[in-house]
Amino acid sequence: MRSIRPLLAATATVAALALTATACGPGEEQAAGEAADRPSASAPAGGAEAALPADLADKLKEHGVDVDKWRDGGWKDWDKKDWLRKAEDYVNPVIEGLWKPERMKTAKAPAKTMATAGTSGGQGVSDPEPRPVEAEREKTPYHDHAAPVGKVFFDSPEGSMVCSATVVKDPENPGKSNLVWTAGHCVHAGQAGGWYRNIAFVPAYNDLGKSAAALENAQQREISPYGVYWADWVSTSGEWIRDGGPTGGAGAPYDYAVMHVKPENGGKSLEETVGNALPVSFSASDTTSIDAMGAWGYPAAPPYNGLIMHKCVDRPTRLSISPGTPTMHRIGCTMTGGSSGGGWFATQPDGKLALVSNTSIGPVTSGWLAGPRLDKGAERIFTTMSEKYGSK
Repeated sequence: MRSIRPLLAATATVAALALTATACGPGEEQAAGEAADRPSASAPAGGAEAALPADLADKLKEHGVDVDKWRDGGWKDWDKKDWLRKAEDYVNPVIEGLWKPERMKTAKAPAKTMATAGTSGGQGVSDPEPRPVEAEREKTPYHDHAAPVGKVFFDSPEGSMVCSATVVKDPENPGKSNLVWTAGHCVHAGQAGGWYRNIAFVPAYNDLGKSAAALENAQQREISPYGVYWADWVSTSGEWIRDGGPTGGAGAPYDYAVMHVKPENGGKSLEETVGNALPVSFSASDTTSIDAMGAWGYPAAPPYNGLIMHKCVDRPTRLSISPGTPTMHRIGCTMTGGSSGGGWFATQPDGKLALVSNTSIGPVTSGWLAGPRLDKGAERIFTTMSEKYGSK
């Protein structure tokens, strides 16, 4: 097994991920907050009894969605003609109490990370396949060692699914970010489908790293110590919506997404609540100039069970998927499906840590992971999300 500790020390990854200031600790009562009325396809926190903003109610009616029926189980209708696909058609009404501990624990990993990527030659070259790096368990409590990391839950035609994600800083809302970075395939089915449903983020999931046996009768606060945050607006790349597929490398170089979230039951901003968020860097395009990247997530496919946060740190190499698409970052890592969408972090020239990619694909042998280079297209999506929704 290749040791990753020297790389951890060199990049100061662990220290930079540690919680810096907690406004509301796990299990503490959060102050009640009013849901913002914002111009997007979103529902306010507060559950089925809460009134919907007029713009959302109108938008749902345009698509033939009866909100009461939706919350009573109407969302389970996956008729393709009614599966909202376009970027502007995203809707995600809050269903209070839907993501209970047992439902979270039974969510499955999407297939994308477990697919084998082709290497037919894109805009760059593919370096030799890296040696596997054994994924290492993160120290507990997670809110002290990897505060920005959490899990994304969503429903698909195949059932409840799970990915990983990261709280990121919002340039338009310093210190009070509600933005979360994940993979495109964790929010949208790509060319064969549309937006997934009931998308929610849970920071510091299973904060104490308890086993399945210990969580058999888990209370909500053990599983989601900071609560559940519903994604009231999400943006992913047009390339992912157009080309993304459930297997292989289709759309993988553009497999990223940004979510704006709101707490299910009110409260402070996500960044204030968990105590930390990471900036996003869109300048880490030269893979060969980066000494190390660290990937964090909750692998859920065997031999993992999705309950424990893991990490891998390795020197990145290049992976070219297909002609005309950007070269991806690749690192050795044994994490499996469920780690999809988890942030990749690297130390910047100023010595600070930043998110530079996210887990997109990996081989069926689970020896490495690949993530997209965050280019100008990714930066445009992020900037638009920040400017339009960051302060809402």
